[in-house]
Amino acid sequence: MGHAKTSYVCLPCRASYKQPYDKDRARRCPRCAREMIHAGSAFATPPRRDRAAWRTLTLLLNAGVGFHKSCCGGPGYRPREFREARTWLATRRPTH
Repeated sequence: MGHAKTSYVCLPCRASYKQPYDKDRARRCPRCAREMIHAGSAFATPPRRDRAAWRTLTLLLNAGVGFHKSCCGGPGYRPREFREARTWLATRRPTH
C-alpha cells in the first residue's frame, strides 16, 4: 500500500503540490526549481491571487508552523490575517 500524499509549498511561486512524504528527500518546485516547504497533509492552498493570504502563510511556514493532521482531525487553529498571525506567534510557546 502506498503512502498518503502531503502538501509541499513554493512560496515565491504561490503554488502547492501533493506528493508522497519522504523526510530524506528535498522537494523542488517544478516552476522555479527552488526547494519547497513541507506544509502538511491538512494544508489548504489559498488562491494564487490572494496576496494577503500568502503573506500570512509565508510568516507561518517560515516560523515552523505546519498543517499536519492530529489523531483527532485537522491541525487545530491557524490564524488567517497577518496581524493576527504575528500576535499568535508571539504568544505561542516555543516547541524547540
